[in-house]
Amino acid sequence: MHHGSRMHFPSRPPRNLASDRATLPGIAVCLAIAAIATGVGNLVPVVGSAVPAIVFGAVLGAVIRPGRRLQPGIKFAGRFFLQLAVVILGTQLSFGTVVHIGATSLPVMLTTLMVCLVLARVVGRLLHVNGTLQALIGAGTGICGASAIAAVAPVIGAASADIAYAVSTIFLFNICAVVSFPILGHLLHLSQQSFGLFAGTAVNDTSSVVAAATTYGAQAANHAIVVKLVRTLMIIPVTVGLAVIHRRRGGVPAGSNAVRTEQQHRRMRALRLIPWFLVGFMLMAMANSCGLIPTVAEPTLARVSSFLIAIALAGIGLATDVAGLLRTGHRPLLLGAVLWVAVTATSLGVQHLSGTL
Repeated sequence: MHHGSRMHFPSRPPRNLASDRATLPGIAVCLAIAAIATGVGNLVPVVGSAVPAIVFGAVLGAVIRPGRRLQPGIKFAGRFFLQLAVVILGTQLSFGTVVHIGATSLPVMLTTLMVCLVLARVVGRLLHVNGTLQALIGAGTGICGASAIAAVAPVIGAASADIAYAVSTIFLFNICAVVSFPILGHLLHLSQQSFGLFAGTAVNDTSSVVAAATTYGAQAANHAIVVKLVRTLMIIPVTVGLAVIHRRRGGVPAGSNAVRTEQQHRRMRALRLIPWFLVGFMLMAMANSCGLIPTVAEPTLARVSSFLIAIALAGIGLATDVAGLLRTGHRPLLLGAVLWVAVTATSLGVQHLSGTL
């Protein structure tokens, strides 16, 4: 049984890790992979640098199996450089645009979330997947991957093995989305805005949203990040809702002081899981709206952000435990596949019905 997952990177900023010499070897490897991936992206622009970076990283990771010497730097790269890239992406949007995109994305976002959570319960029962895994995989697919799983797990008392199963399942379909969604977008002739909404609502973890959207185009990436920001906020109501359901099933009196105190703690945990870098993204958009970021600097910032994304995805690829993914069992994977396809179809379907596709 798989009790851990090397691909989960917490959303909080790292502390004093950059100055630690132990991170340098792993970062160097990620930089090398990112440089190669960027070269491939320059030669074949339609491919971009994001997909080659994560694919090269995963292949190299499976071959060399990075040891303790490389792991600190790989984890740092996979977490911090991606977060920094997202903050820089905020310099390419205005605050008004962020608010507009967030508001217009709500119908697609809420529909996909509802469909995902309902199907997680129904299909999970048909597949005889336990209720805890149903909730974890449903929240991870419908909201924001590993961050949502981390928020929901303590609320429903999930065991470490269930958390590992859920994270591994979500990660597998993140990789599938990064590779397949840009191709699907081109086949459907999606605009940059439509693909950004598609990626922001149908891909799970922030890293995969950024990778898929960046491959499609800069405008798609900007749009997708905003959608992802609003979608991440869904952690709070879903976590609180699950807390209420879990309490009622446990038969605890609704009005007790212990319950109210525990609810407050759970809400605070959910709030702390809102990624700091998405807040940074919003602040950069506000700075851009106020004219604090020179227009001449935008192309350079865009290139820097793209390279940072390649570094991060190289780290995530290197940290992928391919063997662990294969050990998760077929039922959670099948549930994850059904939810992934359903969310994908719902996102595109709602856009089509609303005339925005």
